[in-house]
Order: sequence, then structure tokens, then C-alpha cells
Amino acid sequence: MRVDLFDFELPEDRIALRPAVPRDSAKLLVVDPANGLSDHSVSDLANMLKTGDALVFNDTKVIPAQLEGIRQRDGVSASIGATLHMRMAGNRWKAFVRGAKKLKVGQRCHFGGQNEACLSVTLDASVVDKGEDGEVEFLFDLTGVALDEALAAIGHIPLPPYIALKRGEDAQDREDYQTIYAKEEGAVAAPTAGLHFTQELFAKLAANNIERHFVTLHVGAGTFLPVKADDTENHKMHFERGVVSQETADALNAVRARGGRIVSVGTTSLRLLESAADESGKLSAWEGATDIFITPGYKFRFVDILMTNFHLPRSTLMMLVSAFSGMDVMKAAYDHAIKNEYRFYSYGDSSLLYRAS
Repeated sequence: MRVDLFDFELPEDRIALRPAVPRDSAKLLVVDPANGLSDHSVSDLANMLKTGDALVFNDTKVIPAQLEGIRQRDGVSASIGATLHMRMAGNRWKAFVRGAKKLKVGQRCHFGGQNEACLSVTLDASVVDKGEDGEVEFLFDLTGVALDEALAAIGHIPLPPYIALKRGEDAQDREDYQTIYAKEEGAVAAPTAGLHFTQELFAKLAANNIERHFVTLHVGAGTFLPVKADDTENHKMHFERGVVSQETADALNAVRARGGRIVSVGTTSLRLLESAADESGKLSAWEGATDIFITPGYKFRFVDILMTNFHLPRSTLMMLVSAFSGMDVMKAAYDHAIKNEYRFYSYGDSSLLYRAS
């Protein structure tokens, strides 16, 4: 399909630079292909779902994966910026690197120690492989917990470009850009639909006997990459690692068997569930890397309802929601959201999408 079919114009003032306070006070646009659009608040979510439905959350935890450093070659130093996006082993990470063209396999890079705040912590790595689109694989001198501690000391939260270009990262982002249930470290971007949940909202869901289940998909920096191809067939998705436990698979299969609905909190949870489900709609325990690319025409196997924020034009996520609820429906939904001053993107408002029949 042509990528320009998923384009739209968004006024700059619709891009949220900070989240709503409290988190569940954000707007929620209900998009039902059969019944149209309606405006609500995230705090109303428990009353919109039915007893026996199940919410599926991504419990990945964002790490300070953005690094600034220097590369050295032939006695000459130059600055580089790296955003880690997938861990390959205890001491190996793939990263998107600013200045990657000038990096060579075997070259040494030094991160940290460039300012007074982190003079005591430095992190060295060797370039062991180079891919396309500025992708580099680093072998760090530290491994495991020691590497994680160094990243926490010198790394920065990798805010989406549309926020980072307008303001710098600050201490508040380390709290704001993390779900309240984040557990498994490894993401370099937040599963942003989950940012709207509070303990108060969890209590409302429990009171209405709406189940909560958790999967893990470590969101990569590839989620921010623009689609450069003119046709979706020519776009390459980057892999992201995920896990669905046997216990969760059994519980969610039981929900479907008794007529409950599967409500995916975020596109990351949906992509993982769809990767782990077979053509008959049965979910299995699953662990690995997925590069599933969902565009209109995809036959959904497992998810009935999707809660998700408003996405970038021409993005793979705009294609996914168009596949889920229909292209014309989503165009009308985004037009409505813009006209009614919904806030867009990672720190913005949310939507509750029903799957098109």
C-alpha cells in the first residue's frame, strides 16, 4: 500500500510535551466502527468494559539507553550519540548511532566522563558489526549487572524526537516516561498507552472483575524511525524481543473460551499477542524476537479491543490502527481528535479502538 495514504496534518500545539496529571485524567476517544465516536476520560475505562474482559499490559521497563561519547581513530576523536535498542547478550547491544558512517568494525568508543556529573563512570565498547540505517552492534567491556549500573549512571532517557527537539530531558521524565507496573528492564521507549494507568484505576478495574495480565515486549528505538519507503511492501521492521509466559497464555485462552474480550493496552502488547497466537486464535507460550508488520488486510487472531495513544503520520503504528478499526474510521477519528483538542503522541491522550468486523 502507498505510505502517503496514512499521512495527515497535525498542528504543532497538539503535540503533548508533558503527561496529564493525574495520569488517568487524560481524554479517551472511543472508536467503534459499528457505533461511531464518543469522548470520555481514561478514568472511565472500568465502566466501558465488561465483567470477564481481560486487559493485557506490557511490563517492560525503560532504561537510560541514550549515550553520548567519543570515537577514536588514528589519534583523532569525534563525538557520537548512540541509542541502544536491542540487547543481544549480557555485554552486547545493537544501537542506532549518530555518526555511524565513520565508525569501523574494531573501533573503540568511550561513553560517559564527558561532564562533571559522570566523571567517575566511563563505559568503553568496541564496534563488532554494522548494519543498515545507522545501526551498530557494540561489545561493551562491562557485562550483566555492572553494565546496567553504568548505563543507569551515564545514560539518558531516550525521549521521542518530537519531544526532545522542543525541550531537554529532566528528572521528571524518569518518572513520567515509565508505567507504574514497569518490571522487566530492557525497553528504550515506553509502552505509552500504559502511562495512563494509576493505582486508583487499577482498583476500579478490580472492583468490576476485569482481569489484568502481563506480557513483556522490549520496545526498541525502531519505533521512532520514519517509514522512508513509498510503499509498505518495501519497509523493513526492526526486531523486538518479547515473552508470553505459559501461565499468561493459559489465562487469556480461558478468557476467550468463556466469551470475555481481550483488551490490549498498547500496540506493543498487541504485536506480541498476535505473534504468539496461531491461525485458530489460540495463544501459546512464546519467547523470541518479532518483526511483525501489521497493515490493512491483516487478519487479527487474538485481540478484540486496543487501547492506544495517537500516532505519527506515515508511521507503522498508524498503519496498525488503520488495519484494526478501518482506514476510513481512523481518518475520521483523527480528524475528530484534532478538532476537539486531543493531545497527541507519547505524553498525549488515548483512544479505545474496537476491531472492525
